[in-house]
Amino acid sequence: MHPMLNVAVKAARRAAGIIQRASHNVDTIRVEKKQNNDFVSEVDHAAEEAIISTILDAYPKHGILAEESGAKGLGNAEFEWIIDPLDGTTNFLHGHPQYSVSIALMHKGQIQQAVVYDPNRNDLFTASRGVGAFLNDRRIRVSKRIAMNECVIATGFPVTDQSYIDQYLGMLKDVLGKTAGVRREGSAALDLCNVACGRVDGFWELNLKPWDIAAGSLIVQEAGGIVTDLKGEDGWLESGDIVAGSPKVLAQLLHTLAPHVG
Repeated sequence: MHPMLNVAVKAARRAAGIIQRASHNVDTIRVEKKQNNDFVSEVDHAAEEAIISTILDAYPKHGILAEESGAKGLGNAEFEWIIDPLDGTTNFLHGHPQYSVSIALMHKGQIQQAVVYDPNRNDLFTASRGVGAFLNDRRIRVSKRIAMNECVIATGFPVTDQSYIDQYLGMLKDVLGKTAGVRREGSAALDLCNVACGRVDGFWELNLKPWDIAAGSLIVQEAGGIVTDLKGEDGWLESGDIVAGSPKVLAQLLHTLAPHVG
């Protein structure tokens, strides 16, 4: 394992320990509302602090972009860590066991290392650029399904910003009509990992943040999948509009979504 990936794994496990200890008493956790249907808890903050301290202890000159604390030291940093300490906070606060820790490392604008850890299943997804993607040290690949009517597609609903709800519902209607089903589970990082290991065949969502998708995107790519924006281009990390899947499924999914893309 690459030394920087090893540090990311250590950080993810530290954060997961904090999250899982708190999961036994979710009713006592202090929660704040950042915006409509967007919550942050003291557990998010504690997990993020554990991740950042673990990383900076090993690499004090690296930059940080984290969901709760924002950007630190990015001005002159060659390396940038992109961190979501608890992807699926709403699930966590409701006792719904679908959430994860997501950590990615970017070098000169390209994601190089990725970890997504699901503490409920003890599923550790990792990837290093050019080396492959792994689930608990076992190599993973995207689904081999080709026919869309046999595919299950993951998605995320517009929750915090519903200004594009009609656009999204048009997409959802068309995808439902052409596939074996759609799943909405509440953690984009895990949705991408599920694409990478073939549990679902594709994924799309709108208006996400870099920390939601940075790690999962590399895991998909290293598992043989493709990640694009809604137009099939590379601007997904900036726009937050993302589509992922195996090459043949991705092409069909993009075609299905196209009538709703401005």
